[in-house]
Amino acid sequence: MQPFTVHQGLCATLVRDDVDTDQIIPKQFLKRTDKDGYGEACFFDWRYDSGGNPDPSFELNQPRYAGASILVTGQNFGCGSSREHAAWALLGYGLRAVIAPSFADIFRTNALQNGLLPVTLTLAEVRLLTERAQTDEGWQVTIDLTRQSVTDALGHVATFEIEDFWKECLLEGLDPIAMAEKRDPEISAYEQGRSALLPTTSYLGAL
Repeated sequence: MQPFTVHQGLCATLVRDDVDTDQIIPKQFLKRTDKDGYGEACFFDWRYDSGGNPDPSFELNQPRYAGASILVTGQNFGCGSSREHAAWALLGYGLRAVIAPSFADIFRTNALQNGLLPVTLTLAEVRLLTERAQTDEGWQVTIDLTRQSVTDALGHVATFEIEDFWKECLLEGLDPIAMAEKRDPEISAYEQGRSALLPTTSYLGAL
């Protein structure tokens, strides 16, 4: 996955609480297990009208938000089913980060292991960012993962928490499996040093 270190991007707002994964990527698009090609279906039921045309009433269809890579949204984002496709769809849409007061736990994990950064800020900070994004067309923020900060050109600074493991994964652009493979020499050294009398999950004999 693409490493995340410092990202500066246009902010779009989606002022809704409890945005569930079926709205992020509806169930009819869950027919594949590869990660690509879900961008056009992201927020499908809100994004398009019954004729398949962009719905001008949907916030993210506003021309001012074209090319946005950071989404500022409401509480409990990503609730609902555990579909990993939701993270794939948001990445396919062009987002690198989502800022919200809270996230559903499974969605947050799915996002992190796919390179999408969920940034949890206070409700007051999210409201401030939302107001600026809606007031100042073209408004951008910079998310610095190393410093765990969100800043803008007006001098606003907010900080966020992230577990050390996920921070390392994102900075290096490695998912948990790749992180484990990176430590293969250490794992091999440990296995070689274990007593042959201890239990093992491998079986080297003939079937």
